[in-house]
Amino acid sequence: MRTTLRTFSQESMRDLIYSPVTHKLLESNHTVTKFVLLGLVESPEVQPLLFGVFLLIYVLTLLGNVGMMTLVRTDPRLQTPMYFFLHHLAFADACYSTVIMPNMLVSFISRNKDISFPGCVAQLYSFVFFGIVECYLLAVMAYDRYAAVCSPLRYMVILPKTVCVWLVSTCYLLGFVYAGIYTGCAFGGSFCSSNIINHFFCDIGPLLKLSCSDSFLREKVIFAFVSLNGVSTSGIIFISYLYVLSAILRMRSVQSRSKAFNTCVSHLMVVSLFYGTGFFMYLQPSTNHNGPDKVAAVFYTLVTPLLNPFIYSLRNREVKEAFMKHMKRCLSSSLNQGGRV
Repeated sequence: MRTTLRTFSQESMRDLIYSPVTHKLLESNHTVTKFVLLGLVESPEVQPLLFGVFLLIYVLTLLGNVGMMTLVRTDPRLQTPMYFFLHHLAFADACYSTVIMPNMLVSFISRNKDISFPGCVAQLYSFVFFGIVECYLLAVMAYDRYAAVCSPLRYMVILPKTVCVWLVSTCYLLGFVYAGIYTGCAFGGSFCSSNIINHFFCDIGPLLKLSCSDSFLREKVIFAFVSLNGVSTSGIIFISYLYVLSAILRMRSVQSRSKAFNTCVSHLMVVSLFYGTGFFMYLQPSTNHNGPDKVAAVFYTLVTPLLNPFIYSLRNREVKEAFMKHMKRCLSSSLNQGGRV
């Protein structure tokens, strides 16, 4: 699974770097061939500590999300719409983090903080792509919970396999389209003064701030699409969970009500963190972007992908049972191989 994920990321990056769109953007910016990422902090004393902390976050993120993908693909009990969506959310989270984290880790231990122009285009496009995919997947998963809790007898009728595949495909298609729009807006102007990005990755706001062309129209386009995506998906999520909570309150069993309520609250906390920091970052003018925004960016780019697999699985009995079964199988296989030796 890790090989598949790595191959997908490498092929996607290579295709984007050598695409005609990237070359056209590069041709319109003759004076800038690379950018300098200042990173999360500039103090060299804390760089080794931050390297250790974020390396741990990245490893846990990959273990959690790749582990979730493996469980869903291998366990027959997890072949339901909920886990089908969770599998793709885990994939998006793993890729979302991988777009940012490796380059960030290298910057902690290296003096070279440069990123090429095509590399910056590829990073921004991939970041927006997986971010948009995650937004719509979270909305789809909220609707899935609404269907499961409010219409349990019609659940498989509402969400058959074909509908699930269509919903996920739409999420990826929207990510592809909107990522192209955002990337085009970010790199549509000229960069003729500074090439220093006050951030730890190529993000839209800092790039617009660097542009020496008038970015008013491009900012309005980005604002409109961020508002459209954010309001529509967050609206679906919160309306779905309102119906779910209403159904939970009508449950007769206090134990079932408490368990379902705690699960919904934990899901909403992660969603609120993701959307809250995202709105804070992208619904403000580019001139307002500054150092403190980096803290918010850490939450929606690195912390949320870490939390998602654990929040969506630790309170889930089927996932925990599948995990224990998988661990016992691995342990038994190791003991058998050791016995043969």
